[in-house]
Amino acid sequence: MRYLSIGAVARECGIAPSAIRFYEKEGLLPAPGRQSGQRRYDEGVFARLEIIRLALDAGFTVGETRMFLSGFSRDTPPAARWRALAARKLEEVNALMQRAQQMKSLLESSFHCHCPSLQDCETFLRERRAAAAQRPAREAKAARR
Repeated sequence: MRYLSIGAVARECGIAPSAIRFYEKEGLLPAPGRQSGQRRYDEGVFARLEIIRLALDAGFTVGETRMFLSGFSRDTPPAARWRALAARKLEEVNALMQRAQQMKSLLESSFHCHCPSLQDCETFLRERRAAAAQRPAREAKAARR
Protein backbone atom coordinates (compact mmCIF):
# COMPACT_ATOMS: atom_id res chain seq x y z
CA MET A 1 0.00 0.00 0.00
CA ARG A 2 1.18 3.46 -0.90
CA TYR A 3 1.30 6.18 1.79
CA LEU A 4 1.25 9.80 0.73
CA SER A 5 2.16 13.13 2.27
CA ILE A 6 -0.49 15.80 2.71
CA GLY A 7 1.09 17.74 -0.16
CA ALA A 8 0.87 14.75 -2.51
CA VAL A 9 -2.78 14.16 -1.59
CA ALA A 10 -3.58 17.84 -2.06
CA ARG A 11 -1.90 17.98 -5.48
CA GLU A 12 -3.63 14.83 -6.68
CA CYS A 13 -7.06 16.10 -5.51
CA GLY A 14 -6.55 19.70 -6.55
CA ILE A 15 -7.21 21.12 -3.08
CA ALA A 16 -5.05 22.99 -0.61
CA PRO A 17 -3.29 21.11 2.20
CA SER A 18 -5.02 23.51 4.60
CA ALA A 19 -8.39 22.14 3.39
CA ILE A 20 -7.28 18.62 4.25
CA ARG A 21 -6.18 19.72 7.72
CA PHE A 22 -9.52 21.53 8.13
CA TYR A 23 -11.47 18.39 7.14
CA GLU A 24 -9.50 16.42 9.75
CA LYS A 25 -10.13 19.04 12.42
CA GLU A 26 -13.86 19.05 11.61
CA GLY A 27 -14.11 15.25 11.76
CA LEU A 28 -14.68 14.68 8.05
CA LEU A 29 -11.41 12.81 7.61
CA PRO A 30 -9.97 10.41 10.16
CA ALA A 31 -6.60 11.39 11.59
CA PRO A 32 -3.92 9.79 9.43
CA GLY A 33 -0.92 7.88 10.64
CA ARG A 34 2.31 9.76 11.05
CA GLN A 35 5.83 9.07 9.96
CA SER A 36 8.56 11.25 11.44
CA GLY A 37 5.81 13.59 12.64
CA GLN A 38 4.35 14.06 9.16
CA ARG A 39 0.88 12.97 8.10
CA ARG A 40 0.81 9.87 5.88
CA TYR A 41 -2.41 9.00 4.10
CA ASP A 42 -3.35 5.72 2.55
CA GLU A 43 -5.03 5.74 -0.85
CA GLY A 44 -8.47 5.42 0.78
CA VAL A 45 -8.30 9.15 1.51
CA PHE A 46 -9.13 9.88 -2.15
CA ALA A 47 -12.51 8.16 -1.95
CA ARG A 48 -13.36 10.00 1.27
CA LEU A 49 -12.33 13.32 -0.26
CA GLU A 50 -14.58 12.63 -3.27
CA ILE A 51 -17.55 12.05 -0.95
CA ILE A 52 -16.74 15.26 0.93
CA ARG A 53 -16.46 17.18 -2.34
CA LEU A 54 -19.78 15.76 -3.59
CA ALA A 55 -21.57 16.74 -0.37
CA LEU A 56 -20.10 20.25 -0.33
CA ASP A 57 -20.87 20.72 -4.04
CA ALA A 58 -24.48 19.71 -3.29
CA GLY A 59 -24.63 22.55 -0.78
CA PHE A 60 -24.28 20.58 2.43
CA THR A 61 -22.52 22.37 5.25
CA VAL A 62 -19.49 20.88 6.95
CA GLY A 63 -21.76 19.83 9.84
CA GLU A 64 -24.24 18.16 7.49
CA THR A 65 -21.38 16.42 5.71
CA ARG A 66 -20.07 15.17 9.05
CA MET A 67 -23.59 13.90 9.81
CA PHE A 68 -23.64 12.04 6.49
CA LEU A 69 -20.26 10.45 7.16
CA SER A 70 -20.56 9.57 10.82
CA GLY A 71 -23.90 10.70 12.23
CA PHE A 72 -25.85 7.56 11.38
CA SER A 73 -25.54 4.03 12.66
CA ARG A 74 -23.08 1.89 10.73
CA ASP A 75 -26.03 -0.19 9.52
CA THR A 76 -27.59 2.78 7.70
CA PRO A 77 -26.70 2.52 4.01
CA PRO A 78 -25.32 5.60 2.26
CA ALA A 79 -28.45 5.96 0.09
CA ALA A 80 -30.68 6.21 3.15
CA ARG A 81 -28.33 8.73 4.72
CA TRP A 82 -28.30 10.79 1.54
CA ARG A 83 -32.10 10.72 1.20
CA ALA A 84 -32.59 11.86 4.80
CA LEU A 85 -30.21 14.79 4.47
CA ALA A 86 -31.19 15.64 0.88
CA ALA A 87 -34.89 15.98 1.76
CA ARG A 88 -34.06 18.73 4.27
CA LYS A 89 -31.54 20.36 1.95
CA LEU A 90 -34.07 20.42 -0.91
CA GLU A 91 -36.47 22.41 1.29
CA GLU A 92 -33.70 24.93 1.94
CA VAL A 93 -32.80 25.11 -1.75
CA ASN A 94 -36.43 25.65 -2.74
CA ALA A 95 -36.75 28.48 -0.22
CA LEU A 96 -33.51 29.97 -1.49
CA MET A 97 -34.73 29.77 -5.09
CA GLN A 98 -37.99 31.46 -4.14
CA ARG A 99 -36.07 34.22 -2.39
CA ALA A 100 -33.77 34.62 -5.40
CA GLN A 101 -36.80 34.89 -7.70
CA GLN A 102 -38.29 37.59 -5.47
CA MET A 103 -34.98 39.45 -5.51
CA LYS A 104 -34.80 39.18 -9.30
CA SER A 105 -38.35 40.50 -9.70
CA LEU A 106 -37.63 43.42 -7.40
CA LEU A 107 -34.44 44.28 -9.24
CA GLU A 108 -36.10 44.03 -12.64
CA SER A 109 -39.11 46.11 -11.60
CA SER A 110 -36.89 48.82 -10.17
CA PHE A 111 -35.51 49.39 -13.67
CA HIS A 112 -38.85 51.00 -14.46
CA CYS A 113 -38.66 53.56 -11.65
CA HIS A 114 -39.54 57.09 -12.75
CA CYS A 115 -39.44 58.80 -9.36
CA PRO A 116 -37.69 62.18 -9.62
CA SER A 117 -36.46 62.05 -6.01
CA LEU A 118 -35.90 59.63 -3.13
CA GLN A 119 -38.80 61.24 -1.30
CA ASP A 120 -41.11 60.34 -4.19
CA CYS A 121 -39.77 56.75 -4.08
CA GLU A 122 -40.40 56.59 -0.34
CA THR A 123 -43.97 57.84 -0.78
CA PHE A 124 -44.63 55.41 -3.63
CA LEU A 125 -43.23 52.44 -1.68
CA ARG A 126 -45.17 53.35 1.46
CA GLU A 127 -48.42 53.61 -0.51
CA ARG A 128 -47.75 50.35 -2.32
CA ARG A 129 -47.06 48.53 0.96
CA ALA A 130 -50.26 49.94 2.51
CA ALA A 131 -52.30 48.85 -0.52
CA ALA A 132 -50.79 45.37 -0.38
CA ALA A 133 -51.62 45.11 3.33
CA GLN A 134 -55.27 46.03 2.66
CA ARG A 135 -55.63 43.57 -0.23
CA PRO A 136 -55.86 40.38 1.93
CA ALA A 137 -58.45 42.03 4.19
CA ARG A 138 -60.62 42.96 1.17
CA GLU A 139 -60.23 39.46 -0.29
CA ALA A 140 -61.22 37.82 3.01
CA LYS A 141 -64.26 40.10 3.30
CA ALA A 142 -65.31 39.27 -0.27
CA ALA A 143 -64.90 35.55 0.40
CA ARG A 144 -67.28 35.76 3.39
CA ARG A 145 -70.08 37.21 1.23
